[in-house]
Amino acid sequence: MEASNARVHSFRQTEINWDKLDKTKFYVVGAGIFTGITVALYPVSVIKTRLQVATKDTVERNAISVARGLLKTDGIPGLYKGFGTVITGAVPARIIFLTALETTKVAAFKMVEPFKLSEPTQAAVANGIAGMTASLFSQAVFVPIDVVSQKLMVQGYSGHAQYHGGLDVARKIVKSDGIRGLYRGFGLSVITYSPSSAVWWASYGSSQRVIWRLLGHGSEHEVANPSESTIMLVQATGGIIAGATASCITTPLDTIKTRLQVMGQERKSSARQVVKNLIKDDGWTGLYRGFGPRFFSMSAWGTSMILAYEYLKRLCAKEA
Repeated sequence: MEASNARVHSFRQTEINWDKLDKTKFYVVGAGIFTGITVALYPVSVIKTRLQVATKDTVERNAISVARGLLKTDGIPGLYKGFGTVITGAVPARIIFLTALETTKVAAFKMVEPFKLSEPTQAAVANGIAGMTASLFSQAVFVPIDVVSQKLMVQGYSGHAQYHGGLDVARKIVKSDGIRGLYRGFGLSVITYSPSSAVWWASYGSSQRVIWRLLGHGSEHEVANPSESTIMLVQATGGIIAGATASCITTPLDTIKTRLQVMGQERKSSARQVVKNLIKDDGWTGLYRGFGPRFFSMSAWGTSMILAYEYLKRLCAKEA
């Protein structure tokens, strides 16, 4: 039992739980860090979204041609269409997400402990539950932001309307569909992002522990405490694995959701019709439109986010 407890302690020695954090510092510093990451990776989201809504007649059918077209017509600002809207909603959505994630994770670990699961399995289950719960809570804020920003991302592209900023988009949506228009694709967003978040955090939590075990931490022949660089390398590897796994599983749902959210009034359709059209145009591979940018985005975002997130937690840890 003592050896088992030592292994569990070893696996968790690099983790900082919710009760050990300075919450004010965590939120303020976190908002700055995640805004910076969003700035760096936002162009990939714009390119991914445009690829997902492209019609079969669109000339720009790959990431490079989409980026080149945006730069040619709008310059660097073209890669940041809808950014103001996203960054405005990202802060409250991120606060809700991280609060729900950390509080649920603690409760989930306690819930699964009596089942005597292996450490990687226990981490996968607890992190998966926490990731799904956090996503469910944050969708209430995130979906309207997603709907508005995606319309801005694709304006003027492949027959889509032009707008005068996020407020103009929101006003026109509410005028035509009411408040429910801002939640177009909400069900699919929940179906897409909640499992994606669950898969991401489950993969991250379990892969980390497997890697630590391979490095000798948590074994009966315990090695020295890991260095800061080793911790970051393990966390980055876990982020890459998690991003790759989640993107492979959830890209089809994300493609369908995106198409539903950016459709104009005259082209309203159901999820089933969207699937039929995608398959008609490109076969089953149509469901994976924008997979390359999304794969890169989720892997790059996941790695950057988790390194920043874990650094943020270390930075905001209360003095023992």
